[in-house]
Amino acid sequence: MTERESRAGEAMPQAHSPAAEVKTAMSGFLKEFNSFQGDVKKALQHQEERLTMLDRKTMTYGRPALSTAVELDVPHKKAFNAYLRTGDDDGLRGLVLDGKAMSGAVAADGGYLVDPQTADSIRSMLVSTSSLRAVANVVQVEATSFDVLIDRSEVGSGWATESGAAAETATPTIERISIRLHELSAMPKASQRLLDDSAFDVEGWLAGKIATRFIRAEAAAFISGDGVDKPKGILLPGKVANASWAWGSLGYVPTGAAADFATTNASDCIVNLVYALGADYRANGTFLMNSKTAGAVRKMKDADGRFMWGDSLQAGEPARLMGYPVLICEDMPDVAANSYPIAFGDFAAGYTVAERPDLRILRDPFSAKPHVLFYASKRVGGDVTDYAAIKLLKVAVS
Repeated sequence: MTERESRAGEAMPQAHSPAAEVKTAMSGFLKEFNSFQGDVKKALQHQEERLTMLDRKTMTYGRPALSTAVELDVPHKKAFNAYLRTGDDDGLRGLVLDGKAMSGAVAADGGYLVDPQTADSIRSMLVSTSSLRAVANVVQVEATSFDVLIDRSEVGSGWATESGAAAETATPTIERISIRLHELSAMPKASQRLLDDSAFDVEGWLAGKIATRFIRAEAAAFISGDGVDKPKGILLPGKVANASWAWGSLGYVPTGAAADFATTNASDCIVNLVYALGADYRANGTFLMNSKTAGAVRKMKDADGRFMWGDSLQAGEPARLMGYPVLICEDMPDVAANSYPIAFGDFAAGYTVAERPDLRILRDPFSAKPHVLFYASKRVGGDVTDYAAIKLLKVAVS
């Protein structure tokens, strides 16, 4: 046997076989993967045990669910609550107030602005009530008054010839209406023992009391206020027949009867009222009346026997009269001789409510012992800013 034949008969060494190298590498990889898998299973099992333990503890002691929201106003709420209950204002003095928030410390009188959460509650209740504020132009100011500039005139014009001299035309004039802000206040009280009860919701109670008082006072003033330490209402300006209307007064349309709606064609006065308003204002027109008047108007029919009143078919939408929304405001007068029970107009253009965006609360534990008085105040004003945007219905023959 030659040397070549002898080597051909020998097997190739194991270390130099490609298959053996692949097998060895796969074995090492599988070993490491199994080790990693075991670590993951062990970690998941440990996490599951911890969650199970936490769940059992929560179920055993009836603990509330953990909050995921960051309560940024907790220090302020605690300090304000302490001030309402005990009069301790150290917490409020130590707070750093955000300049953009509605709350802040009042200077020398010891009162403090309502914290943002309470103020938001009061404002939402004001907006949701049946008040003229719901359809009027509401602005927030940081001064004692709000001035509205009115351009109620037109620039004159005329036809000119090619060679003729142009004549001077009329120049527009501008008027200013100043709306003064008046102080609206409420002063509810509670016993000190009631305030000491930790289960008593001081902020909710205070917000409800203040909102109820402010709602009634504002709603009445926006309708019939005389402007003396209160806003001027929409019924304050002089009233003239719409055919003789001039700036500074409100035009009215008669019902055709001395003390009620006309017995025949009662709905004609509603049609006349709608079309007494200019077309530009009529596009955004709204009816304003109380519930008793609405009960009488919704019975009216047109010449074809169809009801002029249409109830809303969607939640949150007002009823409509001749296609225009109706706002039920209980402070409007009832149907009586020479009264003005219905107003129609574009109140966003015709009436402006100006108010300061802050509320003040002064705690007084001395004047009515053992009760604690809470003097809350805000400043608000209102006035008619466009006399052409509002028309009234007068109960009269003419």
